[in-house]
Amino acid sequence: MRVELNPERWNVRLRSAFASVVVVGFALVAASGLLLFLLKHSLENAGRADAQTRTQQLVAALRTEPAAQLDQILLANDGNTLLTQILDSSGAIVQASAGAPAIPMTPERPSVGEYVDAGRTELGDDLGRFLVVAQGAAGIDGNYVVIVGSSQEATESVLHTVALFLVGGIPLILAVTGVANFWLVGRSLRPVESIRRRVSEISSADLSERVPVPAASDEIAQLATTMNDMLARLESGQLAQRRFVGDASHELRSPLSTIVAGLELVQYRPALLDKEMVAGTLLPEARRMQQLVSDLLLLASADERGLHPRFADVDIDDLLHSELRRIKDVHHRGPDAPAVAITHSIAAVQVVGDASQLTRAIRNISDNALRHSRSRVHIVVEELAEHVAVSVSDDGPGIATVDRERALARFVRLDDDRARSGGGTGLGLAITQEIVAAHHGRVVIDESEWGGAKVTLLLPRTQPTSR
Repeated sequence: MRVELNPERWNVRLRSAFASVVVVGFALVAASGLLLFLLKHSLENAGRADAQTRTQQLVAALRTEPAAQLDQILLANDGNTLLTQILDSSGAIVQASAGAPAIPMTPERPSVGEYVDAGRTELGDDLGRFLVVAQGAAGIDGNYVVIVGSSQEATESVLHTVALFLVGGIPLILAVTGVANFWLVGRSLRPVESIRRRVSEISSADLSERVPVPAASDEIAQLATTMNDMLARLESGQLAQRRFVGDASHELRSPLSTIVAGLELVQYRPALLDKEMVAGTLLPEARRMQQLVSDLLLLASADERGLHPRFADVDIDDLLHSELRRIKDVHHRGPDAPAVAITHSIAAVQVVGDASQLTRAIRNISDNALRHSRSRVHIVVEELAEHVAVSVSDDGPGIATVDRERALARFVRLDDDRARSGGGTGLGLAITQEIVAAHHGRVVIDESEWGGAKVTLLLPRTQPTSR
């Protein structure tokens, strides 16, 4: 089995375990070094304090009795941990502890009352290293130098033992840390593995499956919740796409079937192809199919790239007057339908937008009102604080409150039979919604004063990039 040495190729558990071992290792090494330093400092201070205490005791004793008659207890070597030497003014050793070297332990010769820390001194292989202090003393029978050495053997032994413990303990601690981290991370990632397995089982054919959400309210649970939300959106988008394809196929099938049937009939009976068939059957169906394809292309472009309006100053009143002339000349109603009174209240207002797109949006809501009105259509332009409101009202059956949001979706007909007879495709309000959204506005559907529908385009006066 080939061992991968590049940490970037390791899995999360290995990287986490390795990182924890490295961090804990650095921390333990630093802490161990600090511990040994402090321990050494503390033990040396203790030995130095013992030597200083013995020195002071000897200095005090020399003030009251000759050096040759000092109490031997003061000269005891305490198991070679404290060695004492007393030198006269000539530098000769006049008193010493048993086991003390035959020569002075330090060349320092402090004057009376002066205290000197001579530091570490090697006293030979038999004695080892000592911390040596010296102090000048005025004795009853002359001046002396008191020298006391504190053995470092116990200090070095303690430091050696602690260092061995740390050297043996640190690898064990690091091994336990790495294994524990590897296990804990693996345990923590079990929900992620469950999510991964479930996601791998979900196919585009069925997006109704959901990933398991862990009981703990942690980041993994949030990830699972987010993925379920994403799957729900994908499922909703897939269903909408399937409905869109189905609806588009259905809408195209009807005019195509009519055109194909008419052409097949003419193929065998050419005499039937007259002006009435072309104007009454073939041409309306072809135009209906042309309009549907155009609407579908516009919506597809909006979905893929956005509409990207070409912003410029647009006189809304001019657009509305042009639309009024159009709908008064020709409106999409049957030949036997009653006349529709078209009224308006249009003020001179201006917005920043795309004139051609706004014209299409206004035409869509105007045609929608004409198809559904019984006898009246009213167009109003209002100036608001930051918006211009373009409203088209009718006295038709209206749109129920629960259906108003749905009415802005694609291929939605609240009255299918009437919509088809009127030539609607179910895309007009959806296109209007896309256009108005591209202008940073919104479409609002309310009830008109006559009980019909009132569709309002709220268009901002300016655009974020227009100035």
